[in-house]
Amino acid sequence: METEAKHELLKPFGVVIKIPVQWGDQDAFGHVNNTVPHRWFESARIALFGRIGLLDLYRDERRGPILAATSCDYLRQINFPDTVQIGIRVVRIGRSSIGFEHAIVSEAQGAVVAQGTSTTVVFDYESNKPHPVPQPIRQAIEALEGRTFE
Repeated sequence: METEAKHELLKPFGVVIKIPVQWGDQDAFGHVNNTVPHRWFESARIALFGRIGLLDLYRDERRGPILAATSCDYLRQINFPDTVQIGIRVVRIGRSSIGFEHAIVSEAQGAVVAQGTSTTVVFDYESNKPHPVPQPIRQAIEALEGRTFE
């Protein structure tokens, strides 16, 4: 699902995935339903979590990501048939949270069709409480993003 052939508009994003628009993604108004970009954002987050070790952390220690907030600005309609590329990048690392920026590019339109943000908390599923972002995760994010976060 992750793609090396990033659309030019997604060059600043550390992780980009590619997904074909499905006929069933459309609603009665003939365009992709407003809930679908949130699923695409989630797929990109999961790909990024795999790259930075959050999925392994959950498997090994029952500490992992939990979604705290998400938003989406819809800029253009998306229709079948099309393929979209979804970019994600880290914009902030807090004590226990990580902030992301998302962008969706329609290959058919050659344009950004939606953009959004999300915040994930590193969560201890045993104690049911937030957990500080582990140093190895911070380091993996900085390596992926090519910059440091303060």
